[in-house]
Amino acid sequence: MMNIKKRDSSAILNSLIGGVVPSRGLQYIMVGRADEAKQILSDLDNIKKGSSFIKLFIGPFGSGKSFIQALIQQIAFNEKFVVAKADFTPERRLYGSEGKAVALYTELMKNLSTSTVPDGGALPTILDKWISEVQMKVVKDKGYSAVEFDNPDFVKNVEQEITQTVSKMDELTGGYDFARILTLYFNGFVEDNSERQRCALRWLRGEYKTKTEARADLGVRDIITDNNYYEYIKVLSQFVKQIGYSGLVINLDEAINLYKITHPQTRDKNYETILKIYNDTLQGNVEGLYITIGGTPEFLEDERRGLFSYGALKRRLQSNRFETTEFRDLSQPVINLTSLKYDETFVLMQKLRDIHAVHYGYETNITDDEVMRFIQEEYARPGAEENLTVGEVIRNFIGALNILHQNPNYGRSELFGEQEIGEERTASNVHSRFSRTEG
Repeated sequence: MMNIKKRDSSAILNSLIGGVVPSRGLQYIMVGRADEAKQILSDLDNIKKGSSFIKLFIGPFGSGKSFIQALIQQIAFNEKFVVAKADFTPERRLYGSEGKAVALYTELMKNLSTSTVPDGGALPTILDKWISEVQMKVVKDKGYSAVEFDNPDFVKNVEQEITQTVSKMDELTGGYDFARILTLYFNGFVEDNSERQRCALRWLRGEYKTKTEARADLGVRDIITDNNYYEYIKVLSQFVKQIGYSGLVINLDEAINLYKITHPQTRDKNYETILKIYNDTLQGNVEGLYITIGGTPEFLEDERRGLFSYGALKRRLQSNRFETTEFRDLSQPVINLTSLKYDETFVLMQKLRDIHAVHYGYETNITDDEVMRFIQEEYARPGAEENLTVGEVIRNFIGALNILHQNPNYGRSELFGEQEIGEERTASNVHSRFSRTEG
């Protein structure tokens, strides 16, 4: 039987039946993405060494964009990166007024994660862990017997160490205020002043609406706004590297919502921000930052409203002209994703069948032949070829497994279709059979 933790099998089954990508256990269901995973690992290795990248994962609905970004998160955790994610919405954009851009930053900070805090809200943990390490370093370097919060000299030494760590960020826009906030957070830590720490976290998350309010609470001269939030993303990427992480990964999905912006100038300003990120990352203006954007083909290629409507981006994002579906260039900024092939879908269903059995503690009696028939039945439905996604097939399959597990007498032919008499099906001929069904 498959060796899988209950927590992983639960996340996989519950997420997929709910139509979303699991946040853990992806290694058990990864099919057909080995080349992409290898490239992601290579990209992250280069980022550890000081590079930065932007990647656009482009594909139709159901092609696996969200899965790829979840896979990036899992690989990044293993490589000791900090990861943040957010979906674009009408109220969260790369450029906008009335708080629509800083709302994207705030969402990213809310979802900030590490391998030990994988579900978001990791900012306080990151800061507390770092401050604890700084204190231990001061104890060791200065010869203190222990942490001495009641000793002004010890507190001063720690503040100096904090300043030294973040001093390299002073040259970045926003670096000075960021460093000031970190010192205030530490002071709250020393004085057991939870309100000061709360205000510092609120500032770091971009939640202050006015400079006046921030000055009254913290005495700082600036706040994170629609106009400067991207500068603070760059500061954060430097900070996490300074304190021992490999870098910062940011996954942005649902870019179709930028494509849908009706006002041409506002849409162009969002695309201009993508151009700025592209230039910053690939020209070496920022270190330790990996930004991915998930979008549909029209978001990229539509020359009236997509990225290709912005000339400077079109020149940069056009695919390698020598690339084919067989010979791909995964090092380029745009990765075109295709839906899983039928035989890959079959392998995925086998994995899910086995995970379901392990999770619920039974020995499966669902044959490979029944799995094949199930997929064929799904794609034989009217309109399925044009509208059915792999995600929906997966959801339906888990639903069938649930029904059969809870109701063993349920008619199997209603779930898996009738077996064709005199015809033996094997895993090796599944692709040809699907092709026949398509015809």
